[in-house]
Amino acid sequence: MKKTSSGGLMPGIDDTLFFRPLNIAVLTVSDSRTAEDDRSGDVLASRILSASHKLVARARVKDEKAAIESQVVEWAKTSEVEAIITTGGTGLTGRDVTVEAVTPLFDKTLDGFSILFHIISFESVGLSTLQSRACAGLIDTTFVFCLPGSTGGVTDAWDQIICEALDSRYRPCSLVDLIPRLSE
Repeated sequence: MKKTSSGGLMPGIDDTLFFRPLNIAVLTVSDSRTAEDDRSGDVLASRILSASHKLVARARVKDEKAAIESQVVEWAKTSEVEAIITTGGTGLTGRDVTVEAVTPLFDKTLDGFSILFHIISFESVGLSTLQSRACAGLIDTTFVFCLPGSTGGVTDAWDQIICEALDSRYRPCSLVDLIPRLSE
């Protein structure tokens, strides 16, 4: 890793450290997507596996609060799932209810995720980023990221934020470093 002018380490992946794969679940929220045309879910699944994490569960539910909440709670209750990534339902239309279903479940929010997402999204879609309510938080000891349903949105979020945030080798610190202490 490179050093800053003050002698500290630059943020980034330190390849000299051990990589700890996480167990990740992907939930697609959509009234219209099927297994055959769930491109955003496919993008996430592919990137999770390419990053050497484990895709331990994948599901699709309709844009219905109860269905979304039920699936997220089921996964968050298991010790097998360490992170959940949802795609879809974070927009502004009447059927976009992922945020309403998931955020009340958060024990803590990761406010910085939304800020970073919008900065990155602004670079690719400009002011259209205002139409996304992407968010993240913790349910007990499970990280949850709620992303837009677009392939561009999930690609930007994974490639520029989530991938490194969930990499145990990220320095100066990673979310993975916190896992043993989340239940304190």
